This record gives sequence, structure tokens and C-alpha cells, in this order.
Amino acid sequence: LSRSYSNKLKMKMTVKDESDRKWNLDPVQRAMGQLGWWHILVCAVIFPLKFPVAWHQMSIIFLGPSVNYTCASDPSLDSCDSECTSWHYDNSTFASTISSEWDLVCGNANLVKLSQTIFMFGILVGGVLFGSLADKYGRRPPLVIAVIIQLVSGVGAALIGSFWVFVVLRFLTAVATGGTMVTSFVLVMEIIGPKWRELFSVLYQIPFNLGHLTLAGFAYFLRDWRELQFALSIFSVLMLSYYWLVPESPRYLFTSGNVEGAVTLLEKAAQRNNLQSDTIRNDIELYAKEKSSNASVSASKGNVLDLFRTPNMRAKTLYMCFNWFVCGLAFFGVAQYIGHAGGDIYTNVAISAALELPGTLLCIYMMKAYGRKKTLIFSNTVTGISMLAIAFVPRSASALNVGLASVGLVGMSISFPTVYLYAGELFPTVVRNVGIGTASMIARFGSMIAPFVAGMGSIAYWLPPCIFGLVPLLGALCVFFLPETQGHPLPETLEDGENFGKRRPNANGVTSVENGKH
Repeated sequence: LSRSYSNKLKMKMTVKDESDRKWNLDPVQRAMGQLGWWHILVCAVIFPLKFPVAWHQMSIIFLGPSVNYTCASDPSLDSCDSECTSWHYDNSTFASTISSEWDLVCGNANLVKLSQTIFMFGILVGGVLFGSLADKYGRRPPLVIAVIIQLVSGVGAALIGSFWVFVVLRFLTAVATGGTMVTSFVLVMEIIGPKWRELFSVLYQIPFNLGHLTLAGFAYFLRDWRELQFALSIFSVLMLSYYWLVPESPRYLFTSGNVEGAVTLLEKAAQRNNLQSDTIRNDIELYAKEKSSNASVSASKGNVLDLFRTPNMRAKTLYMCFNWFVCGLAFFGVAQYIGHAGGDIYTNVAISAALELPGTLLCIYMMKAYGRKKTLIFSNTVTGISMLAIAFVPRSASALNVGLASVGLVGMSISFPTVYLYAGELFPTVVRNVGIGTASMIARFGSMIAPFVAGMGSIAYWLPPCIFGLVPLLGALCVFFLPETQGHPLPETLEDGENFGKRRPNANGVTSVENGKH
């Protein structure tokens, strides 16, 4: 009986070892496993962060929409006549907006757009700032700080009486929102094993889709902008519990030299996942010595310049950042293009949000079956072709135009989760937050100019769809020069990052691709 049990145990260990070799698991990943209850619990806590991310980014649609108004002193006057200094607003759809409260009409109408541009700039700043903080101080502390700032500034924006104070508080909310986006995603990618990483990178995006969808519901029942802003912001009070619930990334602890902290956390994770934990300390300490002998740990802190110091890393960074720009421009631009169809604003927002879900769910299958590279090429190409086709469709065929644009939005709904995962696997651990933060910053530039591109229809009807079509096609071309990351171990050091995907001639003169690990 004892010999039979021993043989079964050996067989089980052999299968596990073969599985580990198949996925090239490093000792850190082997210790906590690819996926278990510990991973699921951490993700279940972190994923709801994406709800306020969607709410705050999209809320300007209902906080500052265009409303009809007439001159209060003399309705017969032109509403923007110099003699008119106050206005009556149509409140049949909205009880109160920032436009009606602070008279952001006529010459001041562009202040609403300016406030959103400043907000998106805040997302950009937050991604870079908190990305750097997370690489220096860990993933968990900056995440908790970002949640606190998001809560305080968001609630404050609902209570103040000055437009410019509102803009400043919304900017701070955006900085915090950008911080929660980059730190939470990197934390998830650093704990999930490569076998499940593509699935969870997409599942991570679904709360954003649901947040976009539920925003229309909140706005429908809360038609006063202050009530809506308060409701969307107070949700973050629940996330103060992250101080106790969210663990530090064990991969960050190891890479930053805190081997003891990494071992302690990995042992807890292994026990929760019903994995063997008695050899973790020895395995991790040996791995640390191996890394130290290769002078890897000495470069445990990185900055944005490290993304561009070496040729292969520089090229991969530029290609990846451009694809984030594509997503920022085309996703928000195409969504706005669909919104130009007219009709009920609540229905339009709900429909455009619902269109994101099919693409996001399809992304799960595609990245699993075809990898990140082919998926991103396909989705960018779908968006590019569908948007270019609009230029050849009569403007009067609005249903066909909206249908083609919807296909383009589905394509971007595949591209966005893909670039999140792709970047998370491409950048090495020491600059992963900085890398994703920088890429996210570039995406914000795209989203900031998207409204202006969509508005170019007044110059030429075909101009917006052509731009929204050509840019994704150029992004697809850039992807051809990126390495596939599916199934490879995460690069940890700058040396790993430079070697990953590098083509080198072998003895026969044929180029080979390095996987980045030694």
C-alpha cells in the first residue's frame, strides 16, 4: 500500500513538474500556483475598482450635457446676445447640470470640454506618477493612497460652489483614478499564472464595461449633477478596506530584495491554495542567490528612461505605446461617433456600453486560442476596415454608418484588454508599473484628442472615419514587430526585458528569439 501511494505521489509530482516546464514557471509562481482560492479572493477584492474608473471617466456625459436655454430677461433675444446675462434652462431631461448651474453657455460653453480635457490629463498624470511610486514603494501602498484621494476629491467635487474648484477636484480624482488603474492591474498580472493570465486580464476589464452600462442607470434616476457626482464617488468608501484586504505583490517583494517578506506571503498563498509550502523558503532563497549572481537584483529599481536605454526594449516600448494611443483614440472616438446618431441620451449611452461586452468576452477566447499578437492585429484590423468603409457609405445611410461604427467599437473592445495584458507581460517587473503607466499616458493623449477628431465631420464627412480607420491599421502593422508573450515567464530585470524577443544569429546563421530568462 505504501509503495502504491508512493508511486501515485511520484506520478502526480511528475505531471506537475511537466506542467511547470510547459509554462516556464519561475519559483515565485510555482510557490503560489497558477490559480487558486488565494488568487480568486485577491481578484474579487480588486476588480470592483474598475466601476469608479468607468463612472468618473464617462460621467461628464451627464454632468455637463448640452441643454436648451433661452435669455431670461427677454426670450425673444438671441440667447447669446451681448445684452443677455442670465438664462432659463430646459430641465425636462436634466434637473441640474454644471452648465446650467454655472452658466457655461455661449462664450463659456467650451469650458465643459476643457474640464474633461483636464480630467483626462489627470488620468495621464496619475498613471505615470503612481506607476513610479508603485515600482519604488510597492503596489499596495500607492493603491490605498489613490483610493483615499479618489474618495475625498470625488465627494468634494459634489459639494463645492465654484466651477474652477470643481475642475481642480476632478483633476485630483482623475490622478487617483489613473493610479488605481495601473497599480491594480499590475498587481493582478503579477500573481496570476501564465496559464490563466489572458483570462483574468479580460475579466479585469468587464467591471469597466458594467460601470459604463450602470452609469446610464444612475444618471436616469439621479438627474441633479451633484447627486450623481456624490453617488458615483461615495462608492469608494468601501475600498478603504483595501488597507487590510489587499496583499503586496510577492513578485515585487522578491524583485525589490525583500526575500523574507516574499517567502512569508508565498507560504500563506500556498496554504490557502492547498499547495506544498515547506520547500518555499529554500526554493526562493536559492532563486534569489541565482539572481544575485547574475547581477539582476542590483537593478531592482527602474525609471521611465530605462524603457528607452537599450535598442530592443526601446523598439518594443514605442510599438506598444503606439497601440495604446490607438486604443485611446479609437475607443473613445468611435464611441462618441456612435453617439452622434441622436435619440435618447440614456439609451445611447446604454447601447454603446452594451456593445463593449461582446468584444470583451470574445477577447477571452481569442487570446487563449491565438495569443496576444494575432488577437491585437485582428482587432485593430477589424476596426480599421469597418471605419474606413464608412467613408464610402452615403451620409444619409445612418443605420449602416452606425452599424459599421459598432463593429469598429467591438474591435476596440478586443484591443483594449489585449494591450493591457500584452504590456503587462512585455515590460519587466522592475519597470512594469512605469511601462504600463507610460503606455496609459499615451492612451490618454489619444482620448484627449478623440472629441476633436470626431468633430472634424464639419470639415469633411469622411475625415473622422478615415482617421479612426487608418490609425488602427498602422497600429496593427506595429504589432508585427512585437514578440508573442503567451506562455512565457514574466521578464523581471532590465536584462530580461532587453533579451525578451531579441533575434540573434545562431551557428547556422538562422535567427532565434530569446525568451528573456536565464
